Amino acid sequence: MNRLAGESSLYLRQHADNPVDWYPWGEEALARARDEDRPILLSVGYSSCHWCHVMAHESFEDEATAATMNELFVNVKVDREERPDVDALYMQATVALTGQGGWPMTVFLTPDGRPFYAGTYFPRTPRGGLPGFADLCRALAAAYRDRRDDVEAQAREVAGRLTAMAARRASAEPLDRQVIADAMVGLARQFDPADGGFGGAPKFPPSLALEFLLRRLWARPGDHNAREMAWLTLARMAAGGMYDQVGGGFHRYSVDGHWLVPHFEKMLYDNALLAADYALAYRVGGEPDHRRVAQETLDYLLREMRLPGGAFAAAQDADSPGGEGAFFVWTPEELERLLPPAQARAVTLRYGVRPEGNFEGRSLLHVAAPLEAVSQELGEDAGPLLEAARAALYAARAERPAPARDDKVLAAWNGLAIAALADAGTTLGRPDYLDAATAAAAFVLGEMVVDGRLRRVHTGAEAVHLGQLDDHADLSHGLLRLYEATFEPRWLLAARELAARMVELFADPERGGFFYTGTDAERLVARTREVEDHPTPSGNSQAARVLLRLADLTGDAELEELALGALRLVRAEMARFPQAFGAALVALDHHLAERREIAVAGPRDDPRTADLVRAAREAAGPHDAIAAGDPADAAATVAAPLLADRPLVGGAPAAYVCRRFACLAPVTDPDALRAALAEGAAG
Repeated sequence: MNRLAGESSLYLRQHADNPVDWYPWGEEALARARDEDRPILLSVGYSSCHWCHVMAHESFEDEATAATMNELFVNVKVDREERPDVDALYMQATVALTGQGGWPMTVFLTPDGRPFYAGTYFPRTPRGGLPGFADLCRALAAAYRDRRDDVEAQAREVAGRLTAMAARRASAEPLDRQVIADAMVGLARQFDPADGGFGGAPKFPPSLALEFLLRRLWARPGDHNAREMAWLTLARMAAGGMYDQVGGGFHRYSVDGHWLVPHFEKMLYDNALLAADYALAYRVGGEPDHRRVAQETLDYLLREMRLPGGAFAAAQDADSPGGEGAFFVWTPEELERLLPPAQARAVTLRYGVRPEGNFEGRSLLHVAAPLEAVSQELGEDAGPLLEAARAALYAARAERPAPARDDKVLAAWNGLAIAALADAGTTLGRPDYLDAATAAAAFVLGEMVVDGRLRRVHTGAEAVHLGQLDDHADLSHGLLRLYEATFEPRWLLAARELAARMVELFADPERGGFFYTGTDAERLVARTREVEDHPTPSGNSQAARVLLRLADLTGDAELEELALGALRLVRAEMARFPQAFGAALVALDHHLAERREIAVAGPRDDPRTADLVRAAREAAGPHDAIAAGDPADAAATVAAPLLADRPLVGGAPAAYVCRRFACLAPVTDPDALRAALAEGAAG
């Protein structure tokens, strides 16, 4: 065994028995490289990554390849989910050197950590235009030994480019509606009118671009362009094999352009973001299918991804013991053996099960026929048959060898799950979702804040690794959504405190915006920024969104200025590459909107307060902020200054509708509140 057996990361422990002399990232490995003047071979991946497993089986478990690596390099393994700072830096280098990135990521470094060659997957023997991995290792080691000047020149150039990327400055162009208009044109150009989504294969779920479109549609119901792009994409994704038709939840992405054949890992962040999108779509349009998919996805998270402490595990593996995808596919013979004839026939028709299959001789379930057509073919209502059949297939599937689950708790991804559960709990009337969001928030705040500093990872035994920008921004976002779902002051107070630490640790006072790593973090070759969504929200953009919302609830204009500084950093990219800047577009659209603040003053247990809150939620737009609480409760008013100096009226709970903190006369009747909000609705 090498040095990885005692690591907290499941991904690193998966390589503990490799014949490669792996080190985890740290001073021990770097010191050895410096002392022996050896280049570093850095391999970055994550536990549920299919091609990471392939490269491990082909090369890292091969004795001859491992011997070459051990002879020539100091070999370092990194879990990108635990050390996203290391991953982000060297991914930027990989893209700079090759024009593309991905995992596994393979980077060759000088002993001081500067990259001079990079790539992703390399086969053990030459294939598809790629060199064999051992041959590549020998060639690069020879270059480092015999052509040191060339290697040093390359390393200096790449390090300089990384430093320049971190030194980006804010645009002087205005943050105006033209940016949004250009982004909508860009999305329309990239939109696939046949299958939804943006671009071709492989096709990734555009979670954040969808949120931008849905929020626009909520505020502007007549935006037919936004409706077409959002509705078709949501429908096609939910109908494809990328969606688990038996157990709910989404796989990582589709290898084709039709959402049919996925890479089979299931990630917490995808399912949180997509569940939130489908719940938002139901809020906007009221379509039952959107509600169903949101609930099935969140029910999957509660059933299969929730850990005993209340937080959520990071991922389920792409591979299962029976081979890639074996856990999720079916044959006609299996259906006939497991189901009554009518149910088997219904599944066959509805989900496209064929003898030849659509994935390695077996069938990935996908919606192949409308429910009405299946009912007509069967001569009876297919709905109850399919519901019973899915339950039976789920029970049978549970007996199969299942994909492994990575049980580490990531603060950022749990923040996204908290937000999704809080929003859906309110929108769908599911108090169990609110309970789950509350438990997850309590776990992260109680177990992952050590000496006042948020940690990124909880391993089941301890919290490790300093939280990065996205941990602070995503968790703050989740806490804000939980406050707006429950109006418990503790969540807003926690969000404000976390956001204050975020500004202290990550803000760039000189150029604006935010760095990805904190001022107290390990010093790497360059201090990176995270400006694109991939596939989670950009930390820079999510920070802007959080600060804008906090400014709405507190009246703190300085928070809004910090947010605008972050958006100015990506002003040009928002307009030119909107599919990669959905989170920034959500924040910018919010900034430009005619926002209102709605303060509901009244005891939380008073039914009249609840009636006013319900009316506010029904009539408010996507950019309006709602605070509720008893004005006699100091905790409520300290958490949300929007409630300060908002008394009851004649002893009755009252609602105050304000615009930039200038308020109309209070109302005590829910219908009057609805009328006031309808009259002042922003177009």
